[in-house]
Amino acid sequence: MIVAFSVSPLGVGEDVGAYVADAVRVVRESGLPHRTDAMFTSIEGEWDEVMDVVKRAVAAVEARAGRVSLVLKADIRPGVTDGLTSKVETVERYLAEGGTGRS
Repeated sequence: MIVAFSVSPLGVGEDVGAYVADAVRVVRESGLPHRTDAMFTSIEGEWDEVMDVVKRAVAAVEARAGRVSLVLKADIRPGVTDGLTSKVETVERYLAEGGTGRS
């Protein structure tokens, strides 16, 4: 499964980078495949291990902020691995070919 999530503190002002870094640090230390961009961190693995990392990332932010916002989206597809890479590669292939991928 792939989970894309965003965790941020509420009520701490506009500069939330240090709080977000605490959450991303948890993800990076998990050893699971992941990517972080300007809006979300995506992580790939089995349900229990991914949700455990999300829970610990939220706890890392919560340790310094009394209120936390979590946005989460999951792609639950048993048997699929390396989705973080393969899904992007598929889109890039269609873009390079200039086609729509439809017959």
